[in-house]
Amino acid sequence: MNEPLVNRLVCETLSSVIFVGDYCQLEFNGPRLSAYVWPKIVTATTARSFGDPGYRDLLCSFIGHDVEAAHDRPAVGIVLEFAIGSIVINPEPSDLSGPEIAMLSGFIDDPSWDIWRPGEDTFAGRDWL
Repeated sequence: MNEPLVNRLVCETLSSVIFVGDYCQLEFNGPRLSAYVWPKIVTATTARSFGDPGYRDLLCSFIGHDVEAAHDRPAVGIVLEFAIGSIVINPEPSDLSGPEIAMLSGFIDDPSWDIWRPGEDTFAGRDWL
């Protein structure tokens, strides 16, 4: 079985955060994780969700930092761990605005892409209706 594509983000540097209407994209000098639900930001001292004061600034503070661990698991969703905290994509059904939760693509040496949808794989086992 192949390694999950999200694991390839380990050691990648977050180079930009792109705010696009009702979602964001995390750019890693090539690979791009599009989060179609707003990620939560967790540090040692705070946790912020979209709409909280300082959310955008805290998310952008991860720019220039390397991903130390990356995984997608049913209990926690998609998690990117950095030395300064974590970016977590683990929506509630009410957070969805479309048919997809996230998409990862853009690796220069690999045309593969991964997409996460409600009710599938990492996000299976929840009541998405």
